[in-house]
Amino acid sequence: MGEMRLRRRIVKGGRYPVGMAASVDFTIAFKEPDEKGWIVARVLEVPGALSQGRTREEARENVLDALRTVLTPDEELAGQKPAAGVEHLRFVAA
Repeated sequence: MGEMRLRRRIVKGGRYPVGMAASVDFTIAFKEPDEKGWIVARVLEVPGALSQGRTREEARENVLDALRTVLTPDEELAGQKPAAGVEHLRFVAA
């Protein structure tokens, strides 16, 4: 099981204090290596969060990277600031 820690990043007008923390648990499922040796890993709770690796550890690292990408707001990926009145949650891999 993979665990991610949740920290709230406050945008102007937010109502929660900075530093409020909670945790969210995710489940990583691993398939047996295919005929070419690739191990596929996916986060069961998040559609689209899947990847592969030559070892279980590499597959785990890659699927955590995929999870971060899936959960990152599009404007943040583009280097833009979020709109006013929007609060984003930042997930930090444990």
